[in-house]
Amino acid sequence: MGGGAGQMTDSGFPLSRGEETVVEVSMSVNGETRTSDVEPRTLLVHYIRGALGLTGTNIGCDTSSCGACTIHVNGRSVKSCTMLAVQADGTEITTIEGLAGDDGELHPMQVAFMECHGLQCGYCTPGMVMAATSLVAENPDGLDEAAVRQGLEGNLCRCTGYHNIVKAVLSVGGTA
Repeated sequence: MGGGAGQMTDSGFPLSRGEETVVEVSMSVNGETRTSDVEPRTLLVHYIRGALGLTGTNIGCDTSSCGACTIHVNGRSVKSCTMLAVQADGTEITTIEGLAGDDGELHPMQVAFMECHGLQCGYCTPGMVMAATSLVAENPDGLDEAAVRQGLEGNLCRCTGYHNIVKAVLSVGGTA
């Protein structure tokens, strides 16, 4: 982790710019290296939405209860409201905007959510898709309905579309 404007005090704390303490962070976001100065208390979700303009990562609760802000950090799903931007320094982040292929072709999980009607209002969908892709990747031998429900229990759908969400996940990573 770098220091404010790249400099640190002798005690190892970042330098202040006037009244504001900043820390330089650098991370790969959707395959592109992004470097910024952030306040040490900035939540990763606020950095992604505000500084990077990637608004597909939603803020639903700010308490880690809903999962709307789920992203991938080094390939694993993380609720970005539970992580500071400085903690993500040096990591590889994928947001919903980076899940599709470079040619714009949707990820199989995105297609499954559309085909299985796994979305209603759509607010939970980006976080749900990110959690589901990680869940499938972590279970290469396949999942059954109970495993999907348990694996996604940290992501809430207020429209109660769980049946179709589970159906979508199983269509991508279900057992035969």
